Amino acid sequence: MRKEEIISKLPYSKPFLFVDEILYIDENGVEGNYTFDENLDFYKGHFKDFPVTPGVILTEVMAQIGVVCLGIFLLNDTFSKTTSIALTSTEIEFLKPVFPNEKVTVVSEKIYFRFGKLKCKVSMLNNNGEVACTGIIAGMMISPPQPSPKGRERKPD
Repeated sequence: MRKEEIISKLPYSKPFLFVDEILYIDENGVEGNYTFDENLDFYKGHFKDFPVTPGVILTEVMAQIGVVCLGIFLLNDTFSKTTSIALTSTEIEFLKPVFPNEKVTVVSEKIYFRFGKLKCKVSMLNNNGEVACTGIIAGMMISPPQPSPKGRERKPD
């Protein structure tokens, strides 16, 4: 699956799409980036004289790139518009502020993916390559059951 195809399958749109580019992806992890436009609405009221990106938004960026993009890649052909996606847990440590117009890079490493649950170690790096936040994020991705192949039904004896 191509990187652009994964982004197109994300169940988000602007202003809540926080993925600009996927730099790398394989079955063990993903790396991508996002630039925080200074005109995003939350900057108007989050520290009015010194805008800083809210932690909940940083967590969302990490989840969209580090868990959802990777989950779409892992589910591959079984991912569809009817796939259910839900955040199940986060444990994030915030180490440095992220400011308007800052480009961040998210690096995610799969811990496990089984029974539709994906758990990853995710870090966000700021413009200077410093870790702005890091932690563990888990989510559920459940695709609808696939129809059984025709001609495989067993006929009664």
